[in-house]
Amino acid sequence: MAHNNTEHRSYANERPPSTGSGEADIATDPASGGIFAADYKKHEDLKQMLDSNKDNLKLEAMKRIIGMVAKGKDASGLFAPIVKNVVSKNIEIKKLVYVYLVRYAEEQQDLALLSISTFQRGLKDPNQLIRASALRVLSSIRVPVIVPIMMLAIQEAVNDMSPYVRKTAAHAIPKLYSLDPEQKEQLIEVIEKLLSDKTTLVAGSVAYAFEEVCPERTDLIHKHYRKLCNLLIDVEEWGQVIIINMLTRYARTQFLDPNKGDMIAEDTPENFYGSEDDSDKEIKETVPEKKPYVMDHDHRLLLRNSKPLLQSRNASVVMQVAQLYHHIAPKSEVGIAAKPLVRLLRSYREVQSIVLSNVATMSAKRRGMFEPFLKSFFVRSNDPTHIRLLKLEILTNLGSETSISTILREFQTYVTSSDKDFVAATIQAIGRCASNIAEVTDSCLNGLMALLSNRDESVVAESVVVMKKLLQMNPTEHKEIIRHLARLTDSITVPMARASILWLIGEYSDRVPKIAPDVLRKMAKTFINEEDIVKLQILNLGAKLNLTNSKQTKLLCQYVLNLAKYDQNYDIRDRARFLRQLLFPNEKGGALSKHAKKMFLSSKPAPVLESVFKDRDQFQLGSLSHMINAKATGYNELPDFPEEMPDPTVRNVDIPTPWDEPSKTSTKKKPKKQEKFYSSSEAEQSSSETDSDSESSDSSSSSESDSDSDSESESSSSESESDEEKVKAPKTKKKVKKASDSEEDEESSSDSSSDSDSSSEDSSDDETESDSEEEKMKTKSKTKTKSTPQKSSKKVQKASPAKTKQDVQLLDFDDFGGTTNNVSNHVSETKTNVLMPSLASDLQGLSLSEGSTISVTTAMKSPTKTYELVNRMHGLGLSVVYRFTRGTCIYSTKMVPIELTFTNTSDAQIKSIKMGDVKVQGSMKVHEFQEVQSLGVGQSINTSMGVDFCDTTQPAHFEICTESRKITVTINAPVGELLQPVSMSENEFLKQQSKLRGMNENTGKVEIPTANNETSVIYQRTAEVSNVQVSPVTDVDARIYRFAGRTASGGALCLVTVKSSESGSANITVNCEKMVIGNMLVKDLKNSLSKVK
Repeated sequence: MAHNNTEHRSYANERPPSTGSGEADIATDPASGGIFAADYKKHEDLKQMLDSNKDNLKLEAMKRIIGMVAKGKDASGLFAPIVKNVVSKNIEIKKLVYVYLVRYAEEQQDLALLSISTFQRGLKDPNQLIRASALRVLSSIRVPVIVPIMMLAIQEAVNDMSPYVRKTAAHAIPKLYSLDPEQKEQLIEVIEKLLSDKTTLVAGSVAYAFEEVCPERTDLIHKHYRKLCNLLIDVEEWGQVIIINMLTRYARTQFLDPNKGDMIAEDTPENFYGSEDDSDKEIKETVPEKKPYVMDHDHRLLLRNSKPLLQSRNASVVMQVAQLYHHIAPKSEVGIAAKPLVRLLRSYREVQSIVLSNVATMSAKRRGMFEPFLKSFFVRSNDPTHIRLLKLEILTNLGSETSISTILREFQTYVTSSDKDFVAATIQAIGRCASNIAEVTDSCLNGLMALLSNRDESVVAESVVVMKKLLQMNPTEHKEIIRHLARLTDSITVPMARASILWLIGEYSDRVPKIAPDVLRKMAKTFINEEDIVKLQILNLGAKLNLTNSKQTKLLCQYVLNLAKYDQNYDIRDRARFLRQLLFPNEKGGALSKHAKKMFLSSKPAPVLESVFKDRDQFQLGSLSHMINAKATGYNELPDFPEEMPDPTVRNVDIPTPWDEPSKTSTKKKPKKQEKFYSSSEAEQSSSETDSDSESSDSSSSSESDSDSDSESESSSSESESDEEKVKAPKTKKKVKKASDSEEDEESSSDSSSDSDSSSEDSSDDETESDSEEEKMKTKSKTKTKSTPQKSSKKVQKASPAKTKQDVQLLDFDDFGGTTNNVSNHVSETKTNVLMPSLASDLQGLSLSEGSTISVTTAMKSPTKTYELVNRMHGLGLSVVYRFTRGTCIYSTKMVPIELTFTNTSDAQIKSIKMGDVKVQGSMKVHEFQEVQSLGVGQSINTSMGVDFCDTTQPAHFEICTESRKITVTINAPVGELLQPVSMSENEFLKQQSKLRGMNENTGKVEIPTANNETSVIYQRTAEVSNVQVSPVTDVDARIYRFAGRTASGGALCLVTVKSSESGSANITVNCEKMVIGNMLVKDLKNSLSKVK
């Protein structure tokens, strides 16, 4: 019963809608519900279900929570109990938890940051869906602090076995780039690796990442172009859209314009069979220097592979292929996109609107493309206004001598519509048809004259405006029309129509000399009540009539000018003053009055009625910028075709075949890496590098080969090489197998592929020359210490040419003079086993010459700053302060030493001051201070204690007890006090720093004031906030300052680098395994260096 009451209180105002089961919904008064109850707790039942041990209850709770999120209700308060269930073994619960986390990770960033480690564990989950979900949640946390973690997670996910995880990694790349654009170079490397992925699931996602991060890097697409074209038909629909858009831009930069003048397309259907007319031959003979245009095979490949997508069920894919053909295909082939676009007009209104706007642009440039589908653009009765206007635009563009009669009959029906905007647009379309086709100008004018008797005033007004534009083309033949319009001035009240009539009468007043003065007289009577646009035309009419018929209109003109002189609109007042000085100059003026007739009565060009979609071709079809006819944010302009054909060989990728391998190798076979069989990426790299000088095979056959055949050929080639090595080099077989370092494999593979045409001895010499001095030392030491033939030694070196420095120090026993006899004896005893890779890996990092170069040292500065622990008011006279001494703790080397100062400010003696209960988190430890038996009035005493913070910023809670009371206190350690100073050489500093890159590196920028921009001050300010030691720098003038330390508890190195400039701008870099310590230390250093004392 209690449970039911609780459930009722939790959802008193969240009743589900009626299910229609016949039961009445009982409305409850919110004031009487559990919301106002004293014991009400929001979502308490859901929290109990999430905390239970039964998976079915947890699953039910997660379903209800996801339902709440779907309805738009706030479920952020459940973040803490939900995130705990990420570790659930039930896969369904995990999925729902990650769905919730993706929703709230960006809003609840602070809470999500607390669960970073949980998400990182999810990246290692055996289930691919969980790994992908964890990466998706991680990339949804929009906090710059975790950028290194995100980068590392993406880099690991790129190498994941699951294509779904790699696809998610590609989706995370744009998120990381928007969060930190400085990561662009590293992200480009990741994108380049993903572009080589042959899985269709990944192709579309990596293309999207490419477009968002580096759309200008077309060089990354060269070797993957043909693969993308061949995969296009199998990629998901939205991936097809992205890839086609990317390849459209690529084609505009790599191929010539197929529609450029004086070019003859060789692959077009018109001349496919080679038939030519005599006239064509004569043209070729007269102009021999112009070479015919031959379409590039890769250009044809893109058009051919995208053509089947015109039948896609996805409207966006069809639209994208249509824009591809519009922008890069020959004119004769663009027409195949017309029918699929017309098919899309049967779809939803939103799709119709987008398609029609693109068709309007295409029809303005290519009229014949859509003429066979003219009736498909007729307006339907249920079409909304914006669809009707677009169809009108297209019909007007398609108007020609053969189809204009059909179009005008259709327009005649549209004029009777009740939609005024549609009628006005129809009348404008009639005017455009009349101006474009001279044969129907008269019939269009007659139709517009008939509309002047329409009852709808807006129809009449629009007709007048259109007729004005048409009459400007040939006014001498339409004198009667001008007279008829003059009579309409008494009945038409629409300002634009009245202004158009007045302009016509004034412009062609010589055609109607008797009517024009009378119209001016009527207008002068109503001048005060007219709209501004009409008043301006009345002034113009008076000025023109004053110049042509001064006797009758001079006084009328002066009267109108006087009225305009006191008008409220300043444009009208200015126009009146200008015309008065021009028509009736005073004694001082009159210079321009001589040219008044030329200014007012000069012949004016007829207006050109063009489509509003004519200039939209500057934007890429299908883009938002094209839709709104303005450059939208993030829009990349479509590049122009190059004048000269770029090098087409950059797209050649040679695929090695098993039967080609023996001919490329010499009789002296050098060892190949067995690991190449398992590494498809290395095999692909080596195969792409070999035979770089040979020409590519026919584009059609190479481009149509699928990715599976590529991988099979590569793997079979690797197998043949491996088998051949087993026969020819059995002695070095074991040593080659044991060289398992990944970097060595890559170098070995690349070396063997690049030098495949040379002998083994020559390639060995070339490699030796390209190696470093350490490589030479290693080769020398091998010949001295190993009792095997030199040839075998060379083969071992060939198998692993990239040994590390630790291996060199281990092997060069004869070159070191500082070794002891014991070491020498040990070496002689194990002489035959020194070169084994297993032993080298066991003794990796052993240095016989330098020894340990990292050691704990004394602090740069002993801080005097104290922190209040117990206030004398709160302690009833007992005051306690503490400071960090930065020495070595006597209790444990892992503890931070803290000095406590007890002061008695009361008027009585305080006895038995000791430490009480200790409350710490995790594995933190506190060593209590020595008990103070008695503290007299006004006396102070110092004592020490130690705290092992476990390299965290968590505070230590404990009690200070006296005879009379207990005081709970908290000690918080600044992040810099968690360190111990260490000394190390510059080389060791740089070596350790190179190991702490990526997620272990935190950077920041700061402006250092002039007073602080000195070496001594920078040392001082750094020492104030961190317990580190100065590391020596070779180049003193470089203004680079290095400091080294390590965490007291875990011993993790913390390396600080400050690079300053003379201007005061400085970069701070902290490399530390503890990400939180590194991040907070950067902030403390920025505050310290920028502070002016």
